Amino acid sequence: MLEQRCHQRIRFSVPQKISIGFGGQIGEGVIENLSLSGLMLRTPMPLEISHNIGCEFSVFESPVIDVPAAVVSRVCDLYGVRFQQGPISQILIDDAINAALNSGKASILTVHELGGRKTMRITGGLCGILRSDFMHALTRMGVDEIDLEGVTAVEQAGLALCLVATSRHGVAIGAQSPCFAEAWAQALSIPGMPGLREGGV
Repeated sequence: MLEQRCHQRIRFSVPQKISIGFGGQIGEGVIENLSLSGLMLRTPMPLEISHNIGCEFSVFESPVIDVPAAVVSRVCDLYGVRFQQGPISQILIDDAINAALNSGKASILTVHELGGRKTMRITGGLCGILRSDFMHALTRMGVDEIDLEGVTAVEQAGLALCLVATSRHGVAIGAQSPCFAEAWAQALSIPGMPGLREGGV
């Protein structure tokens, strides 16, 4: 899971809805993750690989994004699609992603290796939606440090993940954004930190 994608996957704190046009029909779904080049979506609509679809969605309060796409993968009701976008839709998607990250409503988790050390970097919201990727990086890849300088919002579930990393896996907390540093200091000041252990990690 070392980050090799040219476009990073964005996860949302609240699932975002998407309208899909395919074969003359309109269906609904939810976005699992989003990047500048495409997205993963869940829908009961029977889409077909290598066929084109229409996608219309909004990321929180962003303008509506209407972009054609090609279906490139399927696992049950989960589909991967690649955008066939023009310059306007690319700008709209980029703006929507940046606004969601800056508000903490979206998150990026990547793992980078430098000098034999692996660093997990989190940008945007430090929240429970990252749990699967976070624990995969922690237990399957081995992480030496967590870089939280790009964190813009913090949830208790996110603090619980960091507690597991430091207390059970010996991971160091590296660079910190002001909002994370404040939340982490408050969490560590709680005797026994029972609230974090109730996070269900």
